[in-house]
Amino acid sequence: MSMPASSPAGGAPNVPVAGNAVSIKNFAFSPAVLKVKVGTTVTWTNQDGDAHTVTSAGSGGPLKSAPLTTGATYSYTFTKPGTYAYFCSIHPFMTATVEVTR
Repeated sequence: MSMPASSPAGGAPNVPVAGNAVSIKNFAFSPAVLKVKVGTTVTWTNQDGDAHTVTSAGSGGPLKSAPLTTGATYSYTFTKPGTYAYFCSIHPFMTATVEVTR
């Protein structure tokens, strides 16, 4: 069965999605907005042929991965509520957010 032409793959962009996994594919983080509870470990998996990073936007953020090669993963456990914006430091146009609630 094919998806209707008007539906983007994976749902609408920038709509918060629950779960604990983020894929890095086609030079984008998916989902672009992930909503999790405090104590959740989120894992990013690079499915692109190019290396990418998971890096907190602004100074002092908790996310700071090494460059992830194809198939590599990075995990972080969120211990405080808040909105965590991040990007790929190699490709700064790649941005996303994790929203952490109690």
